[in-house]
Amino acid sequence: MMFYTFRYRSPLGSIILAGDGEALTGLWFDGQKYVPRRIISESTEAELPVFTQTVKWLDIYFSGIAPDFTLPIRLNTTPFRRAVYEILLTIQFGQTMTYGGIADIIAEQKGIARMSAQAVGGAVGHNPIAIIIPCHRVLGADGSLTGYAGGPDRKAALLRLEQSGTI
Repeated sequence: MMFYTFRYRSPLGSIILAGDGEALTGLWFDGQKYVPRRIISESTEAELPVFTQTVKWLDIYFSGIAPDFTLPIRLNTTPFRRAVYEILLTIQFGQTMTYGGIADIIAEQKGIARMSAQAVGGAVGHNPIAIIIPCHRVLGADGSLTGYAGGPDRKAALLRLEQSGTI
């Protein structure tokens, strides 16, 4: 499968967009943890319609407004991580949820008594499409800004942007 990349300059640094030609498959800040180096090194830089749509979405987002359209995304991941990412997509602009809260939802969906908040944290930390799948909106049980692969300063800036419209 061919992978394509495109660079976007955000107020928080350079962002790498990855796609398969039809859908967005990745979005990472430069220097972020868990960037799949192989995809980046074996991809071709290109301007694709999905990247044009993503740039428009990001421009709106970084202006402090919740974008009112969804992007075509493709998640190549495990069923557990997919379930976590589906929950992340329900967290509204300017709102937050805890890792434990997500674990409770997953446990309920699976019909089990408990789900590990740490397992949820691992899935959230490996989110392949940052910002658009809003892993920055997940907080520790005490409200702390824990576990953002893009770094705690970026997490704080994204949350500030959603609360006040400025970074």
